[in-house]
Amino acid sequence: MADLRVGVLGIGSMGRHHVRNLRAAQGMELVAVADPGGDRFGVAGDLDVLPDVQALINAGIDAAVVAVPTVFHEDAALALADAGVHTLVEKPLALDVRAAQRVATAFEKAGLVGAVGYVERCNPALMEMRKRIAEGQLGAIHQIVTRRQSPFPARISDVGVVKDLATHDIDLTAWVSGSTYESVFAQTAYRSGRDHEDMLVASGRLASGVLVNHLVNWLTPYKDRRTIVTGEHGALVADTAMGDLTFYENGRMPVQWDQIAAFRGVSEGTITRYALTKREPIAVELEHFRDAVLGIGSDHVTMEEGVAALRVVEAVLESADTGKVMHPHV
Repeated sequence: MADLRVGVLGIGSMGRHHVRNLRAAQGMELVAVADPGGDRFGVAGDLDVLPDVQALINAGIDAAVVAVPTVFHEDAALALADAGVHTLVEKPLALDVRAAQRVATAFEKAGLVGAVGYVERCNPALMEMRKRIAEGQLGAIHQIVTRRQSPFPARISDVGVVKDLATHDIDLTAWVSGSTYESVFAQTAYRSGRDHEDMLVASGRLASGVLVNHLVNWLTPYKDRRTIVTGEHGALVADTAMGDLTFYENGRMPVQWDQIAAFRGVSEGTITRYALTKREPIAVELEHFRDAVLGIGSDHVTMEEGVAALRVVEAVLESADTGKVMHPHV
């Protein structure tokens, strides 16, 4: 079978990594790139930098990656759907839920694979975490806590931390837990003089009863990427910046110091850090997209899942604006 002919729209901070990984991927051939802003990272190589999505379509592509700013996602994706091109759109799927639903519907009606680039699902630590949770290692899940903090990225201009960063945590929490959000309460702050929020604290409850908490900002002078899932048998901690997964097991030895025993619900047990095969998440994500297009896999993030994540994102922003608890799926 011939390789899929793939084009990339947007070869900036995110798109350049798709270009690099596509060149190394099996079963896919990078045949065209497009960016109205040119090739500021010098990744096009021997390919002409096309001006827009229509020029990309005219190059005769089977599949596309959309990595332009969020405000342009809807128009680009709809054009690709109309042209019969399978498409992976970088997260979030669109600027708001209504636009995202229009995109998802267009791909469904066209019978095309539409995927969303929630690359954290391809992080080795989170993939292993989800597998171990599904196998029952933690028993019943009690709580999921995420931290996503770092300095401000110059690449972002059209959205705040909720749509750029917290959307990852919202998606991965639903994915890891296998549950949807029942309620959410959020507070945001604007500390750096930009139009969009740069700090978020959000808490909520999943339909399964699991408590969740998300701490997100662009004002921390180091990169902090951590997901902690606590259950009846212990806690799994994923450091997604490093791709590490550690299991903190509840202790089996009785606590004989009465003052401590009176305060602790569980005791500290064995700590295990797992040895994982660490592949670049974007490479795995592109393989999932390829397999979905070829009809041999279904590990990609669907556009309907992208719509669901945006519903929670909008609930978070509305909660922060109104001070009320929101129910995303009511």
